[in-house]
Amino acid sequence: MAALDSLSLFTGLGLSEHKARETLKNTALSAQLREAATQAQQTLGSTIDKATGTLLYGLASRLRDPRRLSFLVSYVANKKIHTELQLSAALEYVRSHPLDPINTQDFEQECGVGVMVTPEQIEEAVEAAINRHRPQLLEERYRFNMGLLMGEARAVLKWADGKMIKHEVDMQVLHLLGPKTENDLEKKPKVSKARPEEKDRRTAKDVVENGEAAGQTLSLMEQLRGEALKFHKPGENYKTPGYVTTPHTMDLLKQHLEITGGQVRTRFPPEPNGILHIGHAKAINFNFGYAKANNGICFLRFDDTNPEKEEAKFFTAICDMVAWLGYTPYKVTYASDYFDQLYAWAVELIHRGQAYVCHQRGEELKGHNSLPSPWRDRSIEESLLLFEAMRKGKFAEGEATLRMKLVMEDGKMDPVAYRVKYTPHHRTGDTWCIYPTYDYTHCLCDSIEHITHSLCTKEFQARRSSYFWLCNALDVYCPVQWEYGRLNLHYAIVSKRKILQLVAAGAVRDWDDPRLFTLTALRRRGFPPEAINNFCARVGVTVAQTTMEPHLLEACVRDVLNDTAPRAMAVLEPLQVIITNFPAAKSLDIQVPNFPADETKGFHQVPFGPIVFIERTDFKEEPEPGYKRLAWGQPVGLRHTGYVIELQHVVKGPSGCVESLEVTCRRADAGEKPKAFIHWVSQPLTCEIRLYERLFQHKNPEDPAEVPGGFLSDLNPASLQVVEAALVDYSVALAKPFDKFQFERLGYFSVDPDSCQGQLVFNRTVTLKEDPGKV
Repeated sequence: MAALDSLSLFTGLGLSEHKARETLKNTALSAQLREAATQAQQTLGSTIDKATGTLLYGLASRLRDPRRLSFLVSYVANKKIHTELQLSAALEYVRSHPLDPINTQDFEQECGVGVMVTPEQIEEAVEAAINRHRPQLLEERYRFNMGLLMGEARAVLKWADGKMIKHEVDMQVLHLLGPKTENDLEKKPKVSKARPEEKDRRTAKDVVENGEAAGQTLSLMEQLRGEALKFHKPGENYKTPGYVTTPHTMDLLKQHLEITGGQVRTRFPPEPNGILHIGHAKAINFNFGYAKANNGICFLRFDDTNPEKEEAKFFTAICDMVAWLGYTPYKVTYASDYFDQLYAWAVELIHRGQAYVCHQRGEELKGHNSLPSPWRDRSIEESLLLFEAMRKGKFAEGEATLRMKLVMEDGKMDPVAYRVKYTPHHRTGDTWCIYPTYDYTHCLCDSIEHITHSLCTKEFQARRSSYFWLCNALDVYCPVQWEYGRLNLHYAIVSKRKILQLVAAGAVRDWDDPRLFTLTALRRRGFPPEAINNFCARVGVTVAQTTMEPHLLEACVRDVLNDTAPRAMAVLEPLQVIITNFPAAKSLDIQVPNFPADETKGFHQVPFGPIVFIERTDFKEEPEPGYKRLAWGQPVGLRHTGYVIELQHVVKGPSGCVESLEVTCRRADAGEKPKAFIHWVSQPLTCEIRLYERLFQHKNPEDPAEVPGGFLSDLNPASLQVVEAALVDYSVALAKPFDKFQFERLGYFSVDPDSCQGQLVFNRTVTLKEDPGKV
């Protein structure tokens, strides 16, 4: 009955029934909202309107100090606080004055109580902003950044309604410029690329370390320095939404500042139970980048609390990938470094009556509405004895856990702090048979390392309450957890468990198979690290989860390789061509530019002899209309040679298949210019080339609605094509694994580690922007 009453109360505030039911699952939030609504009704003596109800929900969900609830509800109910902007200012005020009696006059001034902004004031502020930018506005017209005008008007009129400011900007701009023309509706022209000499000065290292993005995207450093994230300053943790203060908070923050000197500190905390993937690239850029952008430091901390799944190869690979992306940790640490301290704190938590030993099984603890443990009220003395017994190995796995006494934001009750595991640890051996969980370990390791900004993905938002609770329960320095959106890709799977299934099924070779989106796989395929960093910058500092198309990542790869991968020529399907009137007694040496658009980057030499090989698709006996390459009566040029060849005879085998062509040649300037120039090789190397396509056929291979048979049924049978006897020019003979080239007209390729002396193996990284068959 009480639940039904609360449901009616919450829907009466303007919440949808679904939102109201979700709120009821969160015991702490629903209790605070119920109290706020009850107090508001007593103040109003009537029904609560929807606008007030929305503000009350915002107040209840964001206020972490219940002592201030009555004070703030009275302002909302009496409509002294009647906008989201004022509510945010009010919450910020009580957060920044956690222990002080509230000075009403100061509070009302800071929150804009009683401030009335008239339409005339908005009109004047917008007009002043437009006048300041009039010349640029008239020149750029509707391509001008109108947000700048709204921002300047808002700066003058802090408490003005944002919608009214936007409406006024729209009206005044329309009056000044008139309706949009066809030119206004055209896409904004791209920013011109830097001159070659400027690009040369921007080394690959610069791009990696600075996270610069191509085109008009702000670099990651600019985004992290800018206004995209409203992070607190070191030592001002208490100003953060949701931060919980205690009588010890200010002293602990003072000690924290004395230790760090006010330095920004972040950490990247991977579990060493798998290979990092494209989503981790965003996390690496975010954590290391935010520290770098603010002259701070970033720890690489391995969350090695589950010895069953951890392997040495994963530690090494993670370190390698962080370095590959261009970042150097301030220090490499391990959760296991702190096992002694974490255990001592667990004992202290029991002493304080905030933890207990429980015997419920794992399946009983699942879900968010599980019943309270029958051992929740166990005595402190008994829990201390049992926890010591757990440490000494007197319980089997699953027989006992240590649980913390709190309810998390998502309604989950009493998360586990320690569990029994008899697997030896890679660093501590068999010293321990109990290991801490993420919920217990993470915030305390952050506290030990004096992290200022604990940046994590959105799914950890539900653990923020336990993060703050545990630090405060132990009276230790409490960092601030900030959540950002995960980065995912369509046509991809990054789950460690599912990648293992792909390996076991033989669908991929291993974690670094170039069809996967692990970082080791992307490196093996030939993706440059700076391209991945640029992609993260293009995705941006987003709070919402982002699922991107792979072609956007591939575009970043092309942008980098176009400037860094020297050209060479290769033929995948060779067709022999004999030049019957070759103009010299022996082969000629042809100078080919490494980068045709910028010959200052040097040349390489290739032989040009009377026998060359071209792509079989570059010749047709009976071409269709529009075909521009070699055919009867249709000569073509050979790239870089200065010669044009013309067909004289087609040599066929017994089956009628074309085996070779006989042609004559002439200087390109000695006659009509041919319709096309094709690539070729002469006296080539034989190599293996692996052509990769998407591993999955559907955008969301894990979605049962899209792929009812499961992701293993969605494999693309054409995801790998191996060309075992491709031909490539001799300029690549000394190439090493991971060296990158653009094979002209074919795409970008990288040397695979499978290569050995005399037998190079190339992976196609990405195709060219144009259709590979297009001349």
